[in-house]
Amino acid sequence: MTDAAAQDWADWVRTLVDSRQTILPKRLQAPGPDAHQLQRILGSAAAAPDHGQITPWRFVQVPSAQRARLGEVFVQALCERDPLATAEQQGQAREKADRAPVLLLAVARLHGGDPEIDAAERLISLGCALQNILLTAHAHGFGAALTSGKAMKSQALRDLFDIAATEQAICFVSIGTAQSRRAARIRPQLADYVSELGPAGTGSAAVLGAKLHDEPEDGCAP
Repeated sequence: MTDAAAQDWADWVRTLVDSRQTILPKRLQAPGPDAHQLQRILGSAAAAPDHGQITPWRFVQVPSAQRARLGEVFVQALCERDPLATAEQQGQAREKADRAPVLLLAVARLHGGDPEIDAAERLISLGCALQNILLTAHAHGFGAALTSGKAMKSQALRDLFDIAATEQAICFVSIGTAQSRRAARIRPQLADYVSELGPAGTGSAAVLGAKLHDEPEDGCAP
Protein backbone atom coordinates (compact mmCIF):
# COMPACT_ATOMS: atom_id res chain seq x y z
CA MET A 1 0.00 0.00 0.00
CA THR A 2 1.40 3.39 -0.98
CA ASP A 3 1.72 6.22 1.54
CA ALA A 4 -1.10 8.08 -0.20
CA ALA A 5 -3.36 5.05 -0.13
CA ALA A 6 -2.54 4.44 3.53
CA GLN A 7 -3.42 8.06 4.33
CA ASP A 8 -6.69 7.80 2.42
CA TRP A 9 -7.52 4.61 4.33
CA ALA A 10 -6.64 6.25 7.65
CA ASP A 11 -8.77 9.30 6.79
CA TRP A 12 -11.73 7.07 5.91
CA VAL A 13 -11.42 5.15 9.17
CA ARG A 14 -11.15 8.38 11.14
CA THR A 15 -14.27 9.73 9.42
CA LEU A 16 -16.15 6.51 10.14
CA VAL A 17 -15.19 6.55 13.81
CA ASP A 18 -15.82 10.26 14.32
CA SER A 19 -19.21 10.23 12.59
CA ARG A 20 -20.64 7.28 14.53
CA GLN A 21 -23.28 8.22 17.06
CA THR A 22 -25.75 6.36 19.22
CA ILE A 23 -29.24 6.14 17.74
CA LEU A 24 -31.64 5.11 20.49
CA PRO A 25 -33.88 2.09 19.74
CA LYS A 26 -37.03 4.25 19.69
CA ARG A 27 -35.56 6.07 16.68
CA LEU A 28 -34.59 2.90 14.79
CA GLN A 29 -36.98 1.55 12.18
CA ALA A 30 -37.08 -0.93 9.31
CA PRO A 31 -35.34 -1.85 7.17
CA GLY A 32 -32.65 -3.45 9.25
CA PRO A 33 -29.61 -5.23 7.85
CA ASP A 34 -30.35 -8.10 5.48
CA ALA A 35 -28.89 -11.53 6.19
CA HIS A 36 -25.63 -10.84 4.34
CA GLN A 37 -25.15 -7.44 5.96
CA LEU A 38 -25.90 -8.82 9.42
CA GLN A 39 -23.39 -11.61 8.89
CA ARG A 40 -20.71 -9.05 8.06
CA ILE A 41 -21.69 -6.84 11.00
CA LEU A 42 -21.57 -9.68 13.49
CA GLY A 43 -18.48 -11.16 11.87
CA SER A 44 -16.56 -8.01 12.73
CA ALA A 45 -16.79 -8.93 16.42
CA ALA A 46 -14.29 -11.74 15.79
CA ALA A 47 -11.56 -9.16 15.16
CA ALA A 48 -11.68 -7.99 18.79
CA PRO A 49 -8.57 -8.57 20.93
CA ASP A 50 -8.90 -11.99 22.53
CA HIS A 51 -5.96 -13.01 24.70
CA GLY A 52 -5.82 -16.79 24.76
CA GLN A 53 -8.43 -17.08 21.99
CA ILE A 54 -11.14 -18.05 24.46
CA THR A 55 -13.90 -15.90 22.90
CA PRO A 56 -15.08 -14.54 26.28
CA TRP A 57 -18.43 -13.33 24.96
CA ARG A 58 -21.39 -14.36 22.87
CA PHE A 59 -24.37 -12.69 21.22
CA VAL A 60 -27.96 -13.91 21.13
CA GLN A 61 -30.26 -12.55 18.42
CA VAL A 62 -33.90 -12.02 19.40
CA PRO A 63 -36.07 -12.68 16.31
CA SER A 64 -39.49 -11.10 15.87
CA ALA A 65 -41.25 -14.31 16.90
CA GLN A 66 -39.57 -14.18 20.33
CA ARG A 67 -39.96 -10.48 21.10
CA ALA A 68 -43.17 -11.06 23.06
CA ARG A 69 -41.38 -13.44 25.43
CA LEU A 70 -38.68 -10.84 26.02
CA GLY A 71 -41.35 -8.20 26.59
CA GLU A 72 -42.91 -10.28 29.34
CA VAL A 73 -39.50 -10.71 30.96
CA PHE A 74 -39.11 -6.93 30.99
CA VAL A 75 -42.51 -6.64 32.66
CA GLN A 76 -41.65 -9.32 35.21
CA ALA A 77 -38.37 -7.62 36.05
CA LEU A 78 -40.17 -4.30 36.49
CA CYS A 79 -42.80 -5.78 38.80
CA GLU A 80 -40.12 -7.47 40.89
CA ARG A 81 -38.53 -4.06 41.46
CA ASP A 82 -41.81 -2.20 41.80
CA PRO A 83 -44.86 -4.29 42.73
CA LEU A 84 -46.99 -1.15 42.31
CA ALA A 85 -46.00 -0.58 38.68
CA THR A 86 -49.01 0.67 36.72
CA ALA A 87 -50.42 -0.93 33.61
CA GLU A 88 -48.98 1.98 31.62
CA GLN A 89 -45.51 1.40 33.05
CA GLN A 90 -45.79 -2.30 32.32
CA GLY A 91 -46.80 -1.51 28.76
CA GLN A 92 -43.79 0.77 28.34
CA ALA A 93 -41.51 -1.99 29.62
CA ARG A 94 -43.09 -4.53 27.27
CA GLU A 95 -42.79 -2.21 24.28
CA LYS A 96 -39.00 -1.97 24.63
CA ALA A 97 -38.66 -5.48 23.20
CA ASP A 98 -40.19 -4.45 19.86
CA ARG A 99 -38.35 -1.29 18.95
CA ALA A 100 -35.43 -2.10 16.64
CA PRO A 101 -35.43 -4.37 13.56
CA VAL A 102 -32.37 -6.24 14.90
CA LEU A 103 -31.98 -6.91 18.61
CA LEU A 104 -29.09 -8.79 20.20
CA LEU A 105 -28.09 -9.56 23.77
CA ALA A 106 -24.37 -9.35 24.54
CA VAL A 107 -23.26 -11.87 27.15
CA ALA A 108 -19.81 -11.90 28.77
CA ARG A 109 -18.16 -15.17 29.74
CA LEU A 110 -16.44 -14.02 32.91
CA HIS A 111 -15.04 -17.41 33.91
CA GLY A 112 -13.97 -20.60 32.19
CA GLY A 113 -11.19 -21.31 29.78
CA ASP A 114 -7.82 -19.86 30.76
CA PRO A 115 -8.01 -18.95 34.48
CA GLU A 116 -5.20 -16.41 34.01
CA ILE A 117 -7.51 -14.18 31.94
CA ASP A 118 -9.51 -12.25 34.49
CA ALA A 119 -12.97 -10.76 34.19
CA ALA A 120 -11.76 -7.23 33.44
CA GLU A 121 -9.78 -8.38 30.41
CA ARG A 122 -12.76 -10.40 29.18
CA LEU A 123 -15.02 -7.36 29.46
CA ILE A 124 -12.51 -5.28 27.52
CA SER A 125 -12.60 -7.88 24.76
CA LEU A 126 -16.39 -7.71 24.69
CA GLY A 127 -16.24 -3.91 24.57
CA CYS A 128 -13.98 -4.10 21.51
CA ALA A 129 -16.32 -6.63 19.86
CA LEU A 130 -19.25 -4.30 20.51
CA GLN A 131 -17.44 -1.30 19.03
CA ASN A 132 -16.58 -3.35 15.94
CA ILE A 133 -20.27 -4.19 15.54
CA LEU A 134 -21.34 -0.57 15.98
CA LEU A 135 -18.78 0.72 13.50
CA THR A 136 -19.54 -1.93 10.89
CA ALA A 137 -23.27 -1.26 11.20
CA HIS A 138 -22.51 2.44 10.74
CA ALA A 139 -20.35 1.67 7.69
CA HIS A 140 -23.37 -0.12 6.17
CA GLY A 141 -25.51 2.96 6.76
CA PHE A 142 -27.43 1.74 9.82
CA GLY A 143 -27.90 3.29 13.22
CA ALA A 144 -27.22 1.34 16.37
CA ALA A 145 -27.21 1.63 20.15
CA LEU A 146 -26.20 -0.20 23.29
CA THR A 147 -28.79 -0.27 26.07
CA SER A 148 -28.91 -1.92 29.45
CA GLY A 149 -30.92 -1.45 32.64
CA LYS A 150 -31.91 -3.20 35.83
CA ALA A 151 -33.62 -6.02 33.94
CA MET A 152 -30.18 -7.28 32.89
CA LYS A 153 -29.72 -8.74 36.37
CA SER A 154 -33.13 -10.39 36.66
CA GLN A 155 -33.36 -14.14 36.98
CA ALA A 156 -36.15 -14.19 34.39
CA LEU A 157 -33.81 -12.73 31.78
CA ARG A 158 -31.05 -15.16 32.74
CA ASP A 159 -33.48 -18.04 32.34
CA LEU A 160 -34.80 -16.81 28.99
CA PHE A 161 -31.31 -16.54 27.48
CA ASP A 162 -29.91 -19.58 29.28
CA ILE A 163 -27.16 -17.53 30.92
CA ALA A 164 -24.78 -19.71 32.90
CA ALA A 165 -23.48 -18.95 36.38
CA THR A 166 -20.12 -18.07 34.79
CA GLU A 167 -21.73 -15.50 32.48
CA GLN A 168 -23.25 -12.05 32.78
CA ALA A 169 -25.71 -10.25 30.51
CA ILE A 170 -24.08 -6.92 29.68
CA CYS A 171 -26.27 -5.02 27.24
CA PHE A 172 -28.63 -5.17 24.29
CA VAL A 173 -27.51 -4.12 20.81
CA SER A 174 -30.17 -2.53 18.60
CA ILE A 175 -29.61 -2.00 14.86
CA GLY A 176 -31.84 -0.45 12.23
CA THR A 177 -32.42 2.53 9.97
CA ALA A 178 -32.21 5.85 11.77
CA GLN A 179 -35.57 7.62 11.70
CA SER A 180 -33.94 10.77 13.02
CA ARG A 181 -30.59 11.87 14.39
CA ARG A 182 -29.69 14.36 17.04
CA ALA A 183 -26.89 16.87 16.68
CA ALA A 184 -23.51 15.30 17.32
CA ARG A 185 -22.55 15.49 20.97
CA ILE A 186 -19.52 17.42 22.11
CA ARG A 187 -16.79 14.85 22.54
CA PRO A 188 -13.90 15.10 24.99
CA GLN A 189 -10.62 16.50 23.74
CA LEU A 190 -7.41 14.49 24.01
CA ALA A 191 -6.32 16.66 26.93
CA ASP A 192 -9.38 15.49 28.86
CA TYR A 193 -8.29 11.85 28.91
CA VAL A 194 -4.60 11.62 27.97
CA SER A 195 -1.73 12.51 30.29
CA GLU A 196 1.98 11.92 30.35
CA LEU A 197 3.94 10.19 33.10
CA GLY A 198 6.48 12.64 34.45
CA PRO A 199 9.78 12.08 36.25
CA ALA A 200 9.75 10.54 39.72
CA GLY A 201 6.10 9.56 39.29
CA THR A 202 4.84 13.13 39.03
CA GLY A 203 1.96 13.53 36.64
CA SER A 204 2.13 16.13 33.90
CA ALA A 205 -1.41 16.09 32.60
CA ALA A 206 -1.58 19.89 32.61
CA VAL A 207 1.57 20.14 30.50
CA LEU A 208 0.33 17.59 27.97
CA GLY A 209 -3.09 19.18 28.05
CA ALA A 210 -1.59 22.50 27.09
CA LYS A 211 0.23 20.85 24.21
CA LEU A 212 -2.91 19.14 22.96
CA HIS A 213 -5.05 22.23 23.21
CA ASP A 214 -2.53 23.97 20.95
CA GLU A 215 -3.54 21.55 18.20
CA PRO A 216 -6.37 22.52 15.80
CA GLU A 217 -9.78 21.45 17.03
CA ASP A 218 -9.96 18.66 14.47
CA GLY A 219 -6.31 17.74 14.78
CA CYS A 220 -4.98 14.50 16.15
CA ALA A 221 -1.66 14.84 17.92
CA PRO A 222 0.53 11.73 17.77
